Amino acid sequence: MLTKQVMLTGVLTLAGALGIGVYMQASETRWGTGETGQPAAADTGTFAEPETESLLIEKISLTSAPSSPSSETIGLPRAEPVNEASCQTMAKAEAAPLAMVKLSVDAPCRPNERLTVHHSGMSFAVSLDDTGSYETFVPALTRTAVFIAETQSGSGSGAVAVAEVDGIEDFERVVVQWSGNSGLELHAREFGAAYGGEGHVWHGAEDHAGMGRIDRLGEQSLLVPRIAEIYSLPSSLPGQSGTVSLTAEAEVTGGNCGRDIFAQALQLTGGRLSSRDLVMGMPDCEAQGSFLVLNNLLEDLKIAAN
Repeated sequence: MLTKQVMLTGVLTLAGALGIGVYMQASETRWGTGETGQPAAADTGTFAEPETESLLIEKISLTSAPSSPSSETIGLPRAEPVNEASCQTMAKAEAAPLAMVKLSVDAPCRPNERLTVHHSGMSFAVSLDDTGSYETFVPALTRTAVFIAETQSGSGSGAVAVAEVDGIEDFERVVVQWSGNSGLELHAREFGAAYGGEGHVWHGAEDHAGMGRIDRLGEQSLLVPRIAEIYSLPSSLPGQSGTVSLTAEAEVTGGNCGRDIFAQALQLTGGRLSSRDLVMGMPDCEAQGSFLVLNNLLEDLKIAAN
């Protein structure tokens, strides 16, 4: 415990130091240079007393410093603990009719973030909604269908879901997928159908335009879109047999003219999945509005009647 004499001595010492500081500051102002480095005002030969300000020191108390200041002592708000479990990305896959899978993704801490879905070599990218959720139906490519949902945040922000899909061998499936603005489209002309006629199936055709269907997955509006188009058709049809002609077609646009485009094709035939890659140079921009038909990327389907 400090005595009154020690306290008084400390007060007098502090007052003396303050007085010296004020005097030195005034002397520097009179005889030194200003902060700009210019000479001070010329001496008139009269020594004026420097102006000093009286400091009243009172109510001094000596306390011991706390060993570890808390948020209350320094006025800072307490940090709320982060519940990491509530921010985990969750995915769920459920088998659906026609060898489809209902995929649901929930990432509550990542609203509106980019989501990339991977399944057996197929991938597409979408945006999560305002609640961090996404749901869609995906054509399965394997009986044990594994889905990886990866958010833009990267490591630790993905999820895996698995569904057992019955009847996958009852369907023929063809996938054409690409990244960027390639202008690609998948077209199926069933059993000799003409372009624009009944049996011509593509993503711009009306529903039930043919016996098969095309599902388009991915969002074209994303900065670097990743799109997959999937054509599905039963392996055998009642009283119907023949060939389904498959083509991948690319429109020459201002976004792809004079550039290379990259695409990949996946085909599920007889329960066997194969893939083929494509790199192709697009014509110059003078050819905008025309189409390139890629006949060698896909193999036509042979359908037998049951």
